[in-house]
Amino acid sequence: MRVVIADDEVLLREGLSRLLTEVGVDVVGSVGDGRALLQSVALDLPDVAIVDIKMPPTHTDEGLAAALAIREQHHAVGVLVLSHYLDSRYAMRLLEQHPGSVGYLLKERVSDVVVLVDALRRVADGESVVDPTIVSRLLARRGPGNLLSKLTEREGDVLALMAQGHSNHGISAQLTLSPKTVERHIGHIFGKLDLIESDDHHRRVLAVLTWLRAS
Repeated sequence: MRVVIADDEVLLREGLSRLLTEVGVDVVGSVGDGRALLQSVALDLPDVAIVDIKMPPTHTDEGLAAALAIREQHHAVGVLVLSHYLDSRYAMRLLEQHPGSVGYLLKERVSDVVVLVDALRRVADGESVVDPTIVSRLLARRGPGNLLSKLTEREGDVLALMAQGHSNHGISAQLTLSPKTVERHIGHIFGKLDLIESDDHHRRVLAVLTWLRAS
């Protein structure tokens, strides 16, 4: 897997590059701002770009803007956004505009190379990945007027794993449920969130967006 890294923190960028290289990931580019990131992606055509949200010059959302531009201009390149900040709005903007091949992780995750590489592979495979910490905090905020309050505890567990990018098989293994039971729970989730019949991948993304908007 080929990866480009964009982060204005040189030590973090170099450390992340070394960490990924040690586990066999081919780091083909390492840059410090959004403009250099777009140039690197165009030249090196990685499978995934790892992007910090806040980069020069204003340190607001340049990284997010670059991530959206990458998904718009290079459909084969996935984007994994890293952030110090626990803010579901960033993840929601990514999913709303480009529901496939995107991910949002907190920077604290990068120290766990297994979690990081798993997220990279899922994004490269066209899936959407949202940080588990955001998932757990948002689900804890379910209130009586919230669409998510219609879900049972088990359905909430299934939706949380869907948001993290797990397939039906992965959910089945995580929750020790049969594949048919997982499919039944997902069907109930779609029904309770009023998601009409359509492509199942599309409905999975809509379900995750419903969950994000409920924060």
